[in-house]
Amino acid sequence: MIRIDPSIDVPPYEQVRSQIAAQVEREELRPGDRLPTVRALARELGLAANTVARAFRELEQAGVIETRGRAGSFVTGDLVEREAKAAALAYVSQVRSLGLSAADSMALVRRLLENPARS
Repeated sequence: MIRIDPSIDVPPYEQVRSQIAAQVEREELRPGDRLPTVRALARELGLAANTVARAFRELEQAGVIETRGRAGSFVTGDLVEREAKAAALAYVSQVRSLGLSAADSMALVRRLLENPARS
């Protein structure tokens, strides 16, 4: 169950995002579980659909959920997979900001995976 507290200094989308992430972490929501639609959850919480949509987008970017078009949004695989995806997204963001090409960044990852001591 998600509760929005308007008296705290945390935006509603972040309250939704953090509570869903915490439910996944505590395994109250498990891989494959279907989440309510954005509109249904927004209506239930008394929020704008865009607010809930932002929370879902951030959860998807972090690898916590995945949206399957009209089928809805679902909790993704295990925690290791989610954490690896979050680390990969952070890496992509960093190498882009450094101006590395996709080919160069992939070559770097391959080298480090094959020989982690080589840095």
